[in-house]
Parts: sequence; structure tokens; C-alpha cells
Amino acid sequence: MIRYSVATVLCLGVLSFSALQGASSPEPASLKPLAPAVRLWDGRAPLAHGEAETDVPTITPYLLGPLPDGKGRPCMIICPGGAYVSLTTHEGDFYAHWLNELGTSAFVLKYRLGPYGYRHPTMLNDAARAVRLVRAHAQEYGIDPQRVGIIGSSAGGHLASTLLTHFSGPNPQAQDPVDRPSDRPDVGVLLYPVITMDSHSLSRENLLGKNPSKELLDLLSNEKQVRDDTPSTFLVHSVLDKVVPARNSLLFAEALNAHGVPFELHLYSFESHGFGLGTRRKWLPEQRHPWVKQCERWLAQQGFVSAP
Repeated sequence: MIRYSVATVLCLGVLSFSALQGASSPEPASLKPLAPAVRLWDGRAPLAHGEAETDVPTITPYLLGPLPDGKGRPCMIICPGGAYVSLTTHEGDFYAHWLNELGTSAFVLKYRLGPYGYRHPTMLNDAARAVRLVRAHAQEYGIDPQRVGIIGSSAGGHLASTLLTHFSGPNPQAQDPVDRPSDRPDVGVLLYPVITMDSHSLSRENLLGKNPSKELLDLLSNEKQVRDDTPSTFLVHSVLDKVVPARNSLLFAEALNAHGVPFELHLYSFESHGFGLGTRRKWLPEQRHPWVKQCERWLAQQGFVSAP
């Protein structure tokens, strides 16, 4: 049985340049998850310092149930940004509601963070466990275990790219049944991601500490870790981003191309960093950032869109 708890924290690149228009719309009356948060481990999580909320990684389900024909839906694990310091709602729960509009189930990951004493590999372990947990309970969740993707923004994009490049695959001999399915996502979506460890000092310090070794920096500079079986990836960045420069996405795209991994790269000449679906208060489809419509098309091509 899964135990529940209430989470407090809730073939080649394509370059796209265009202008964003539209005014902000009011916040929806309700932006609540459709089910309680699920602990990634029934007991104390590996490497946990205690049992406080900050020590308990969870996924919050936004589930639509199986398709009318009984088949499972595609789903996405969402890694919010926040420099490995905090978790942003507009890059977490907001994405889940958008994905639900596409008929795609979603899970918002609450991974452990640097200010509470956590460092690599804890965050990667949380993301990998989330993918395994969803696959292990696919029938219960009404999802297709062969259509489990990951999406992340900023530092959440770094975490997503880490799993895209560091997954270990299935472990059929694992004592815990949840650890037997593969942790390899089927697709990845990276929004203004931190990729290389020389680009965003706050994320680096909260992930690796103040004085990481060169070996550790190289290991978590994910443009150096792309492999032939890295999943197809959709990347978005602004060339005006001064927080996490577009060089990050360019490096990852170059590495994907070198390994023959299909991808799309969309660069925009407006906005800066952290724009999410548009701005933090843009809700209506016609007011969203152009990347959203492009990603919807790409997700449909990957089989990750179904009837609501």
C-alpha cells in the first residue's frame, strides 16, 4: 500500500524567435492538487536527516484516470525550479494543470534541498525514485508505464537533465518492488535549465557544497554526461537570460546532437529567467509563452498527449 501525507510545498534542433503579447489574467479560484501527496518511501527516506517536512520527499498527483478504452495515460514528473533552495509553484503545480489540459497526468516532485543539509546524490535519488514509483503503481494511477516523462525548470531543469543522463535502468533483483522498474524517463522537457556547473553558483553550492572537486563538477555538468540512450529532449531558453545563460541549453543540445539523440531547441529574444508558462500570472492559453504551444505539438508527436 502507498502511504499518503499532506505536502506543505505544494532529429535536429529548431530555433524559434517570436514576440509575446497579451495581458495578465487573474489567478484561478482553485489551483489545488487532485490527490494527497505521496511519500516516495514508506519509511524514512535514504540519507534523510529526520522526519520533518523538509526531510520527506513526495510526489503530488494530478491524475485524470485511465483513458476511456482502459489504457493508461501518459504522465510527466515535474521538477520545480528554485536554485536547489526552494520549490516554485509556478514551475510546479501550474505545469501540472497545463498538462492535465492535454489529457496528460502529472506528478509534482518535492525533492530535498540544500538549505536543509542535502547534497548530491540525494536530489537525483528523489527524482529516480519518483519515476520508479509511478511505474510501479501505473495501474493504480491509470498511467502508461512506458510513457513517463520528466519536465524541469532552472535548477529543476538541472535535476531533470541529471536523470536524463545518469539513470541506471531497471533493477529486477531489487528487494523493494518499487525499485525494480527503470528510472529512465521516456522524454525530457528542459526550461531555461542549469546544465553546466560553472553557470549558476547558487544552484552549484546548494547541490554540491562550497568546494566541490573537479570530478564532481564534471559529473554534474550534464552536457558532459549525455549518452546515446539519453531520451529525446525539448529545450527552451531566452537569449536575454542573465541568471542562467542560454549557453546551458546550447551545450546540452550540442551534446545531444553529437550522440544522435533527437531534440528541439527553442531560443527566444524576449523574457529573461523563470517565465514558466508565460509570466507567473498568465493563465489563459492565448496569453501563454509561445514555447507552450510548441511543446504541446512536440509532446503530441512523442505520444504524450491524449483526450482530456
